[in-house]
Amino acid sequence: MPDQWVSAGSLEELAEKGRKLLRHEGKQVALFHTPEGVFACNNRCPHEGYPLMEGTLDQDCRLTCNWHAWRFDLKDGSTEEGDKVRVYPVELRAGEVFVDVSDPPPEARIAEAEANLKDSLKRRDRGRLARELARLEKAGGNPLEGVGIAVRETLANYPYGMTHAQGAAADWLGLRARHADTPAERLVPLVEVIDHIIDDGLGEGPKPFDEGRAPYSPEALEAAIEESDEALTTRLLRGALDQGLGWDELEPVLARAAFAHYADFGHSAIYVYKTGELLKHLGEDALEPLVLLLARSLCENWREDLIPEFRRYRPSLEAWDESNDAPAAPEDFRKLPVKRALERALASAGRREELYRALLGAAAWNMLHFDLSLERRTDLNPADSKSWLSFTHAITFANAGRVLAERQPGLWPAFLLQLACFVGRNADAVKPGNLEQEWGVADAEAFLNETFKSYFDHGVAEPIVTAHLVKLTTAVSEEIEAAPEAPLRGTLLAALNRLLKNPPRRPQVLRLATQAVAFVEQEG
Repeated sequence: MPDQWVSAGSLEELAEKGRKLLRHEGKQVALFHTPEGVFACNNRCPHEGYPLMEGTLDQDCRLTCNWHAWRFDLKDGSTEEGDKVRVYPVELRAGEVFVDVSDPPPEARIAEAEANLKDSLKRRDRGRLARELARLEKAGGNPLEGVGIAVRETLANYPYGMTHAQGAAADWLGLRARHADTPAERLVPLVEVIDHIIDDGLGEGPKPFDEGRAPYSPEALEAAIEESDEALTTRLLRGALDQGLGWDELEPVLARAAFAHYADFGHSAIYVYKTGELLKHLGEDALEPLVLLLARSLCENWREDLIPEFRRYRPSLEAWDESNDAPAAPEDFRKLPVKRALERALASAGRREELYRALLGAAAWNMLHFDLSLERRTDLNPADSKSWLSFTHAITFANAGRVLAERQPGLWPAFLLQLACFVGRNADAVKPGNLEQEWGVADAEAFLNETFKSYFDHGVAEPIVTAHLVKLTTAVSEEIEAAPEAPLRGTLLAALNRLLKNPPRRPQVLRLATQAVAFVEQEG
């Protein structure tokens, strides 16, 4: 881009006044006469836009914004507070001051915005994150690269692997693609995703991934994950990437590993599905960090099929027999505990799709009829503490599992029985009533559109809460689209509507404190 030198008047006038404001084609440039020469910068403080012409200048050419005391070095625009302020080249010609107000080349502005974004990750400054992403897009860059940068820069900060920060990112970006109508709305999901990545990455300190390579095979990768051998798992994945394998080749293996156990409250399957969806937005450059995070979480997951409540899961899987052909409906599973829910599922093993719709309908009915008093009680043991998340995870797990099982039919038995475990585990936390009529939705499309639009300005402090809401709404929308005529759609919509009108209570500090006191009193 050619230089664009503009006259700012005489040096004598500037020296007399000490400072001057130059306006040119929408730009406001503040000029300062100092013992070290003439300097020019953007008049607007990058923090909150206060005019820097009103700032305080010291003998070292440091300009302090008097609004919040951000200090800028006029020689290069640097600051210790946050965003740099833009500085402009200045030349003196025969007693006249000229300022180059031309913009740097797009590639330079993109590179600077990306570098500044990396710096802002360390500070967790939402305002700066938003500004750097806006600068990146204005310069012609891809703002989605900001999410990729956040994933890569924080990779070692996740000692237990993937969380909903990455898992819900695809849903946020889907919201952006389908429902954002303004530049500000397009920016919101990016800030939400990156802020959540930072929030979850403030953990127990860096845990770098193994840098080695090992010859890849699907069998070796599944075995390494089964043994919770993260180092070998990582080396095998790096070996796979070195061979040029992509997500299409890795997803089937990781999906089988996710369903090898009833595990991790459904997170494992959800994260496998959402990793693939996120890669559609971010591209192959994000493949390595995402599969490493996913594999670490698969190695670290807790295996709930090993605890007494779900000890019937493994024998049920071994007893799976598709010659069992009993019809299945959602009401068949109401109020059934885990053992009986598994037995009922086995009776309909030969009707996979019908059994799936019955279990999803039962999970939706459970969610619609969640006994809200349980979320408010503080006297429950940790094992008995049910919340909205106990029910929403059944829906999002069902959504992820259906998609993965449709791609790999061999996953159906494990998936359907694990969904039966979800239905059974929530059976004692419901309170029957005529709630579908009370919370029913007349216009599904309008309701879902309105709900999605509300997430652009939700006002919820915790990123994890909005991540679950966006993820759940996406799952409900996808399931209705997959089976638009299924009777369960009304139950799903009513359950979502009731949740939105009775949002989760967080943080539940009194319950936490009560449980802590009770536990300590019972210690030996």
